[in-house]
Amino acid sequence: MGRHRNRRGSRTARQLGVAVAVLALSAAGLVGYRVLSGPHCTATVRLSVAAVDEIAPAVRSAVDVWTDAGAVLVDGRCVAVTVTSSDSADVASAIAAQRDQTLAGLGRPSGSTVVPDVWIPDSSLWLRRLRALAEEVVPADPPSIARSPIVLAAPEPVASSLGWPEAKLTWSDVLSKVRANTTLHVGIVDPTRDAAGLASLVTLTGAGGSGETSGGSAISGEDAGGTSADQRATVVAALRALADGRSLVRDDLMRRFPRGTDPASLASGLSLAPLPEHAILSYDEAKPPVRVVGIPVSPNPPGLDYPLTVLPATREAKGEAAAALRVVLSGYDFRDQLSEVGLRASDGTVGASFSNQPVVAVDPGMQAAVPDGATADQALATWSAITASARMLAVLDVSGSMLEPVPTAGGVTRMALTVEAAKRGLALFDDSWAVGLWTFSTHLDGDQDYLELAPIGPLTTQRGSLNQLLAGVTPKRTGDTGLYDTLLAAYKTAQEGWDPGRVNSVVLLTDGQNDDDNGISLDKLLEELQKAVDPDKPIQMILIGIGTGTSESTMSRITDVTGGGAFVAEDPAKIGEIFLQAIALRSSTVGG
Repeated sequence: MGRHRNRRGSRTARQLGVAVAVLALSAAGLVGYRVLSGPHCTATVRLSVAAVDEIAPAVRSAVDVWTDAGAVLVDGRCVAVTVTSSDSADVASAIAAQRDQTLAGLGRPSGSTVVPDVWIPDSSLWLRRLRALAEEVVPADPPSIARSPIVLAAPEPVASSLGWPEAKLTWSDVLSKVRANTTLHVGIVDPTRDAAGLASLVTLTGAGGSGETSGGSAISGEDAGGTSADQRATVVAALRALADGRSLVRDDLMRRFPRGTDPASLASGLSLAPLPEHAILSYDEAKPPVRVVGIPVSPNPPGLDYPLTVLPATREAKGEAAAALRVVLSGYDFRDQLSEVGLRASDGTVGASFSNQPVVAVDPGMQAAVPDGATADQALATWSAITASARMLAVLDVSGSMLEPVPTAGGVTRMALTVEAAKRGLALFDDSWAVGLWTFSTHLDGDQDYLELAPIGPLTTQRGSLNQLLAGVTPKRTGDTGLYDTLLAAYKTAQEGWDPGRVNSVVLLTDGQNDDDNGISLDKLLEELQKAVDPDKPIQMILIGIGTGTSESTMSRITDVTGGGAFVAEDPAKIGEIFLQAIALRSSTVGG
């Protein structure tokens, strides 16, 4: 115990010494520090820093000044810092892969991506998403070293038509204009890979058309105040428009802004896109034919905050070097270096080189807080449901227990909540989807436990009939749960028309476990599924349990054979949220 306390005390003293030494560097002058300490290095501490592209030049400049002056720790060790430009999504994917996990929408990292000692992504959103996988994988709240607010970018003539700069726009205003005006072409950088896109998506779906963020999504219907069908339709229409205009990388999106001032160019070019301030400044520096301006929209999305993240695997000596680097990246000189690349300091203020640039009139202190990982994942689930073309067989439990009222939902039955979740999901799916609908209990169609209400078919021809069928779904009051027979039949049916161009899946919702004495056993089901599985024609089985009467472990044994995933909404009132998460898993599965 004594040795442990002494090590902590020694480490704290060294960290304080690092800060004092670096501050002394600023106070005493760079040349004197170099002469004093340069020749006396006892060893070299090599620190690798991966910084997102836009901030990397400023970090590199600050590091060059520091190391040229003699970056030495208090015990005489030199610091050698390597700063590389990196894509935040690539590094986040590599960090997740160290735990043999993936972030939604990213997949596995490329073999060339290396996890650094210090990581500077563009947003704490990446940290929140990673901590949702495992809290210890990255620190909770590392310090911000820069800021860039997120605004709605628009060609100046388009912005003027929306009332800029005098008008105070809300997301409700913007969503309504996008839905009503087909000449407004909107776009977004894919939010699975872009923090500004994801921050905007979280704000947009949370606003619910009301102009105020809430604890839930206007799509899932989980917000406390509720949202009208028209508000949900407005959000869905805007999300579909964004999905149609999405780009994988920011440069590609910005190349779609109008290249001419004539009406035809303005009408055919990109009209609106949520982007960070620095991207707009960089675009306008090239003197394009049509200037792009930033329109603040209330509520403001959480801006980019560039957290200086010392990763947990960084050894003690490197941690001390990282602490010294943090001091270097918090001084007034770094503020000016940030301004050179169009970024604000961590407190939102700007350096002198911003004086001749059009700074967006957004107070970073008034922006929304960075959402937690669960909220971000919920927004991405909504996005996945909208953007992934799919072929799905939906199978709903109509056993007698589905008539049970749910106290947390005001006494509404489990069946009503399940049907509403399915209807809202159906509203998200565009016409590229193919969807079929079954119900199941016991002896639902003679001796058969399941009943086909609609075969898997294109939504272009059966969206209306599916909504009518869902509205008429009624539980069989005396029915039990013929789960295993239904699962096997549904899997084989989905295989029959397997489509190589789409995600193929079965999504089944149930509030119980198999209790059909005349049906197959679990072991027999697993045996038959194992025989049926074709690696060249994968079917993702998504099983959703409603309430505490389901068995997640049993469902997981099934999906371990078929692929897919098991989910449980212990509170049936949350079935809408869980349904979207399940759809997102299905959507992100490559080759399914």
